[in-house]
Amino acid sequence: MPRSWLSVYVPVLLLIGLGTTSMAQDVESRLAPMPRPWEGEKVHRLTLEEYQATMAYWEHHHPKILRVEVVERSAEGQPIYLLKITDFSLSDEDKQVALMTAMHGGAERSGSTTALHLAQWLLSDDPEAVEMRRRQILLIMPIIDPYAFFVGHRSQNSAGIRSYQGGGAENWDLETLTYRKLDQAPEIKAFLSVVDRYQPDAYVDLHGTGLQSYPPEKMGDGKRYQGQTMFEVTGSAYSNFALRPWDWRISEAMIQAGLEAGYPSDRYEADAQRGFWVPGLDSLADRFWTGRALFYTAQYAYIRYHTLLTVLEIGWEQSGVERVKGLLRLGNRPWQGEPYSGYPVDRVKSYIGHFVTSWGGTAKERRRSRVELWEKQAGFTQAVLYPQTDGRDSYIVAVDEESTAILDAEPTLFLSNLGRLSYVDQKAVESFTNMGPEILMSISKGRGRGGSGGLVQNGLGFRLRLPYRNPELLDVRLNGHLLEKRARDGYQSWYANGFTQVQVQVPPDRARETGLFIVTIGYVPNEKREYGWTPPQEVLESLSRNR
Repeated sequence: MPRSWLSVYVPVLLLIGLGTTSMAQDVESRLAPMPRPWEGEKVHRLTLEEYQATMAYWEHHHPKILRVEVVERSAEGQPIYLLKITDFSLSDEDKQVALMTAMHGGAERSGSTTALHLAQWLLSDDPEAVEMRRRQILLIMPIIDPYAFFVGHRSQNSAGIRSYQGGGAENWDLETLTYRKLDQAPEIKAFLSVVDRYQPDAYVDLHGTGLQSYPPEKMGDGKRYQGQTMFEVTGSAYSNFALRPWDWRISEAMIQAGLEAGYPSDRYEADAQRGFWVPGLDSLADRFWTGRALFYTAQYAYIRYHTLLTVLEIGWEQSGVERVKGLLRLGNRPWQGEPYSGYPVDRVKSYIGHFVTSWGGTAKERRRSRVELWEKQAGFTQAVLYPQTDGRDSYIVAVDEESTAILDAEPTLFLSNLGRLSYVDQKAVESFTNMGPEILMSISKGRGRGGSGGLVQNGLGFRLRLPYRNPELLDVRLNGHLLEKRARDGYQSWYANGFTQVQVQVPPDRARETGLFIVTIGYVPNEKREYGWTPPQEVLESLSRNR
C-alpha cells in the first residue's frame, strides 16, 4: 500500500476509533443515573411452608370473615386453597359472588402474589373492604397450581397440563362441558368445582410477570429481581381476545381505578388501531389485531353460568389490586341504571333490543333464575310485531315446543292459534295487534340442543326499552292481562341510557305454568318525531314545470 494512502487514512481510522470510544463513554455517562434494579434486591420467593402457614394464620385471626378450604391437592399432595371472604354475620341472600384466580400463577408469579395482596386488603379494616365483605362473597384461589408455582416455574403441572389452557378445546366434551383429563389435572378439577358450587356473578383471572422466558439453565433459584415488570393490560389478553367482558365499560371502570392510583393500562386493539382478524384473510393478517379467539379454562364460567369474565396482565401487584377493586365496586352498586345493585349479568337472551332477563328481588333469586335461563335460552323462540311502530312495542317469547308451534309469521294465524292457550286473553292480544299497522311477526327461532328450552322453574323477566325520556304508559300487558306496577309480579319502569326501561316480572309460580309470553305496551311519546326528507322547494318546482 502506498505511503501516501497510509498517511491519509490511518489518522482517520484512529479518529473514528477514538470517536467511538468517546461516544460510548457519553452514552454510559448519560445513563449512569438510570436505576439498575437487577443488581439489587431480589423479590422474596414464597415457599409452600410459608403459604400454608399464612393460610392458617389468616383463618385463625379472621374467623368472622374468612373460611379457608383445601379444594383439591396436586399430584404431589400440595394443597389447592380457596379463600372465602365475606361477613358471615350477614345473610348471603342478597350478596353478589365474585371469583378471583391466578390460572397462570406458576410462571406468571405476580398474578398469584396480587391475589395474596388482594386477600390481605379484603381482610383489613379499610372501610371499603368492610363494605365489600358486607355486600359480596369474595372467592380467591391464589395458587391454583402449587407444583408450577413452588417447583416447576412454568404454568403447568407435573403432567404437563396447563391450568389456564387445559390443552385446548379438544380436551373437553363441549356437549356436556366436562373436562376429559380430570385425573391428570386436579388443578382444573378444583377450579371447576368452585365455579359449579358458587356460580359466580363475576370472575377475574390474574396474569402477570413471568419466568417463562427463562431457559432452565438461566432459572437459578427462581427469584425475580425487583423492577422486573411487564406491559400492563386490562380486560383482555393479547393472545386471546375472547377473554374479555361483554361490556367495554367494565374494562374502562377497571382502567380508571388503575389510573387514579397512578398505573396506566393498554387497551389492546384500540390502542393499536387494528380491526379484528377474520377467517379467510390470512394473506392480510398483518393488517389486523394479533389476538385470536381461543378456548381457555376460564371461559367455562361464562359458558356454564353466564358469569361476567375479565382478565388482567399485572406488572405491579398494587396496580392489580387497584384494578380488581374497580371491578368489585361494580358489584356494590346498580349498573348503568339497573334497578338492583350488582354485576350486569341478568340479560340472557336478546332480539332487536328486547331481552329475556333473570327474575328476583335478591341476588340469590336472580342467580338461580339466571343460571336456569342461561342453560335453556338457546331453545327460546322470540318474536316482535313488524315493522316496529312508534307508540307501540311488543315482545313474544316461547319457551317450550307447544308454544313455539303457536307462533306464525302471519299475525292472523298467530292470533287464531292463541285459542289453544287458556292462560292467554286472546281478545286483548287481538285488539292490540289489530289496532296497529304491522304486517307480520318477525321471528327468531330457538336452536337449542333439545329443540326448546322447556318451562321455566325459577321465574323470568322481559326488558323492553322505549326511546323516550318520559312517555305515558297507557297499557302494559302480559298475555293480554293488564299488569300493575309491582316489582315481583308486575312491571317496573325507569329512565336509563336514553331509554325508558320497562321490566316485566314473571314469578316462579306463574312461569311454571306458562310456555308463551306475550308482552305488549301502548304508550304516548312525550315528543313528536318524524323521519323522511323532502328536496328543496326550487327542485320540486323545477321538476313540476318540466313535467
